[in-house]
Amino acid sequence: MNLNATLIGQLISFALFVWFCMKFVWPPIIKAIETRQSQIANALASAEAAKKEQADTKLLAEEEISKAKVQAQEILDAANKRRNEVLDEVKAEAETLKAKIIEQGYAEVEAERKRVQEELRLKVASLAIAGAEKIVGRTIDEAANNDIIDKLVAEL
Repeated sequence: MNLNATLIGQLISFALFVWFCMKFVWPPIIKAIETRQSQIANALASAEAAKKEQADTKLLAEEEISKAKVQAQEILDAANKRRNEVLDEVKAEAETLKAKIIEQGYAEVEAERKRVQEELRLKVASLAIAGAEKIVGRTIDEAANNDIIDKLVAEL
């Protein structure tokens, strides 16, 4: 009986130990495990949310970069168009100025030609009078024969 009593005593002690552990030890351990599981689940959910946010942010950044490239190309196209317009305007102004300069040059040449022509007429008239004086043998008075000289100048 002694063995049985010892065995029963051990069983009672073990049952008390199990009861004590179930009542006082297991609840804090279970609570700590559940808290840790909850923290891990929250961390995983946060990581997944951060990963999704990163993907969304990356997509948004790529869209913004694409828009910026399109906008930059539009700005370049507009600048090139404006440059071509300015070049065309400058060319047109240069052509107009060239035409004015050429026209002015022609006008100056024509004025110089008329001046030289008039000068030649006067010299020819003077030579004609000098030749006529020599032929006639006397000096012709310009004041008396102005109408003859005017006719002669007009003919030349």
